[in-house]
Amino acid sequence: MDDTTPLLVIVDAANVVGSVPDGWWRDRRGAAERLRDRLAEDGLPGHSGAVEIVLVVEGAARGVESAPGVRVESAPGSGDDHMVELVAEAGGRPCLVVTADRELRRRVTELGAQVTGPRAVRG
Repeated sequence: MDDTTPLLVIVDAANVVGSVPDGWWRDRRGAAERLRDRLAEDGLPGHSGAVEIVLVVEGAARGVESAPGVRVESAPGSGDDHMVELVAEAGGRPCLVVTADRELRRRVTELGAQVTGPRAVRG
């Protein structure tokens, strides 16, 4: 990978949205859309380089559309499994997975990804 390759940032929408008890459970899709919009506006706070942001949604949040700067992927099954697949398919490209899920963190770090918690994108 060369120095111009954007950091692949994979965001666990369910985990990030669920990290703050703000009523997200009443409208999971709307909560995922608000997160998408915040990511599109703010990117990855504190990171000055280029990023490619992928927001992974599942369950009731499936169907959220992509927005400029944020590609949304609806996991066909488990969101965790889909994020692990994305890291595996990155082929050594620098990846950062945003989640607090311990098991997911373990799985993606075994593949070489870095991890950070939801606060990194909650603002």
